[in-house]
Amino acid sequence: MGEVTKRILSGVIMAGLLLGDLWMGAGWFTALLAVGAVILWREYARMIWNGWRSSRARLLWVIFGLAYFGAAIFGLWRARNTEDGFFIAMLLFGVVWATDIGAFVSGRAIGGPKIAPSISPSKTWAGFAGGSGAVMLVVVGALWWKLDLPPTRWNIYLPACLVACVLIAAVAQAGDFFESWLKRRAGMKDSGALIPGHGGLFDRVDGLLPVAIVFGIVLAWTLPG
Repeated sequence: MGEVTKRILSGVIMAGLLLGDLWMGAGWFTALLAVGAVILWREYARMIWNGWRSSRARLLWVIFGLAYFGAAIFGLWRARNTEDGFFIAMLLFGVVWATDIGAFVSGRAIGGPKIAPSISPSKTWAGFAGGSGAVMLVVVGALWWKLDLPPTRWNIYLPACLVACVLIAAVAQAGDFFESWLKRRAGMKDSGALIPGHGGLFDRVDGLLPVAIVFGIVLAWTLPG
């Protein structure tokens, strides 16, 4: 079985399991987050241990990791524990998946200039554009289905959607670059070997984490309590 086939098959299985967990309720999702947090921390700690020799540097990165993963886990938890939590959580995962799929497909099909070849040689500007476009489709589809907006209102919402989608794609890409940089610093190809075709859990959710932080901030601001 080729690597691309493994990647697709693993992705479909994980998406199905996640969808079922989200459907079961906030309690089940909280339990999944707890397990995921432990796995992520183990992978991250191994990167820090391999990437830095100074105890002071390791301590600083541990503090940063606690804040980074803590904020992301809170954002994911907050998304599912809102009044319309299943929809909000699925929108969060949906925009990140759309970014990954759009970037992967357009990047392989078009190629072109790299964004930061010294950090992540496979990431191209064409992939970024494809990821942004895929996010746009997901967000517009979600708004059309959930809010049932009349055509006369789209001239107001579309420009805002476009800006938001480019920002989401940029944030997800930043998370990807951050994890790639950590792996290069640690001399590791993958963060782990948990998921066939993907590597570790951190490899799979690198773009999700910063987007979850943004979602958590927006939800905490717009839906207090």
